[in-house]
Amino acid sequence: MSANFKDVYRDRPLLLSPDMREWVPDDDMVHFILEAVSLVSMDTFKVNYRGTGSKQYPPRMMLALLIYCYANGVFSSRRIERATYRDIAVRYLTGNTHPDHDTISAFRRKNFEAFSAAFLEVLKLASELKLLKVGNISVDGTHIKANASKYKNIQYGRACALEQKLTDDIAELMRQAERADSASSEDGQRIPEGIVRREKLQRQMRLAKEKLEAQARKRAEAEQADYKRKCAAREARSEQRGRKPKPPATGPMESELVNMTDKDSRIMRKSKRSEYTQSYNAQAAVDADGSQLVLHSHVTNCASDGNELLPAVVGVMDNVGQPSTVLADAGYINRDGFEKIEELCVEPFVAPRRQERREYDFRALKEKAEKPINDPYFQAMREKLDSEEGRRLYALRKQTVEPVFGIIKQALGFRQFLLRGLQKVSGEWELVCLAYNVKRLFTLKCAA
Repeated sequence: MSANFKDVYRDRPLLLSPDMREWVPDDDMVHFILEAVSLVSMDTFKVNYRGTGSKQYPPRMMLALLIYCYANGVFSSRRIERATYRDIAVRYLTGNTHPDHDTISAFRRKNFEAFSAAFLEVLKLASELKLLKVGNISVDGTHIKANASKYKNIQYGRACALEQKLTDDIAELMRQAERADSASSEDGQRIPEGIVRREKLQRQMRLAKEKLEAQARKRAEAEQADYKRKCAAREARSEQRGRKPKPPATGPMESELVNMTDKDSRIMRKSKRSEYTQSYNAQAAVDADGSQLVLHSHVTNCASDGNELLPAVVGVMDNVGQPSTVLADAGYINRDGFEKIEELCVEPFVAPRRQERREYDFRALKEKAEKPINDPYFQAMREKLDSEEGRRLYALRKQTVEPVFGIIKQALGFRQFLLRGLQKVSGEWELVCLAYNVKRLFTLKCAA
């Protein structure tokens, strides 16, 4: 008995449909993205209105290209360029044109404002489709690797010592070059490559020092108000008791680190059991009432989440409106921040400490007993969370915001930033959240 196989003719000419709309199914996400991007104002794009030079690619098409590729796990500008040839939906999106990777990369760097405008338009579209209602929101953060190695960090003290050593070495090499030039017929203006290499490294050391010194000044300014408050309280007491408050340091410590590749990134780790990585802390505020759309996103280079809850709540209010409650884990504990959030008529539901052991916990028992909660404010917070309504609301946190990070990291595959610097990284994170929102909204629209 002989098998029956289909014939495969790889050298047979094919006649593709002349209408590109027939290449892509009607239910493909690319149609939804093109419709959403058409709502974004042209005023937000960086466009050459002089009309000089080569013809530009339409900015709305470029934005749709980035959103579609990010939503499908394609982040590199070279891979996006390759997709314009290999992916039928991308060829339809670009109208069978092929932007090169330099054009794609430059557009991504220069149009963060357009990403923000598109982010808001998608949220407005969700509201019009009755898929988004602002009530309960959940906030969390995740560490995402920077485009830099943790082995490129240098301490302030070491940077000062290296800068001085490089200065001495450059001076010695200059003297050697002068002696060599005077003893030969070669051009005395020629500088050896060793001097150029050391001057470049010296500039890097100087920039690293300036970055740490600027951080120290900013930190001192932030601590100055607290220092004055402590001094005033000490002076108000009738008896001078206690140690005099120490003024904030105006300069960096010798052990402070800065990364030579991405000076805004920091060494972080998720927990004591995790490894240190060169990362940023990416934050997201998510709708906890069903849609799981990201309502606000921002990035910080501080490993702790303690000061990030208030910016998230304010960002949601600016984007979509007034939430009623905000849910977060114990990493966001900040008494001053909670009081400011309550002034905005938003009720925080935040665990006063890390989650206690489960009834049938497989982890080893701890010999040391947990400390009781003595602060009346956090005692009231604990009682609120232990109530039936509190348990119901707080259970929404891990069901909403944590799956968002899981989808972004695992399904989309976004685990490392491609850009460098806090401002550019913030724009890239907003683009990632925009791509996630579009993908999520498309799924909700199809299921409705």
